[in-house]
Amino acid sequence: MLRPLLVALQFLTRLPVSAVQRSDRDTGRSMLFYPLVGLLLGLLLAVVSALMRGAAPGVIAAVLLALWVFATGALHLDGLADSADAWIGGLRDRQRTLDIMQDPHCGPVAIVVVVVILIAKFAALEALVAKDALVMVATAPVLGRTVLPLLFVTTPYVRPGGIGSVLAEHLPRKAATVVVIGAALAAGMASVWMLVAAALVFVLARAAMLRRIGGTTGDTAGAMLELVETGTLVAGSLT
Repeated sequence: MLRPLLVALQFLTRLPVSAVQRSDRDTGRSMLFYPLVGLLLGLLLAVVSALMRGAAPGVIAAVLLALWVFATGALHLDGLADSADAWIGGLRDRQRTLDIMQDPHCGPVAIVVVVVILIAKFAALEALVAKDALVMVATAPVLGRTVLPLLFVTTPYVRPGGIGSVLAEHLPRKAATVVVIGAALAAGMASVWMLVAAALVFVLARAAMLRRIGGTTGDTAGAMLELVETGTLVAGSLT
């Protein structure tokens, strides 16, 4: 079980983890550990915030956001940017949308969407830090990574080849369902409203994916993670 966890850490973070040879089975099973990776990230943010207690909330929020981005290598922000460009430039055409997502260049829409998401995260983090709601800060990365196995269990993967197709093919679906339910219940104990926000964003984003491209890709999965994290942070800051 250690190897799939290391695979998940290598894929989702830039934390110093020993290189490990992985099989397709290990890659698929690594999704079972995504919520745990989210918890590790959340605990890192909470600890840093606690260590900086006494500093201005805005300063702490800026440090947490920078740490969050660098610890994940901006992996999912990249997916969000590609999806934003594709949704606008795709002109409701499935194949054009998929083609634009593969273009490595970022258009103005992608930049605007990423900036808006980062501003929303910063503002929500500042509010949560100000009221010392570190449990909610730690919960957002958990929920963001919990929706990924749920997405792959419930939604067709529409782009052949690549790591996404390996994840979709080798993810143990029954085990993933148990993991998602367990992680969701644990997160709900921290904040019911954050759990509700995650569920709402998941349903709306998944519906948009099905309408436009008939399923999900690695980019749209990354976009969903970013939207869920943002939505849950905002929901937590308002409660």
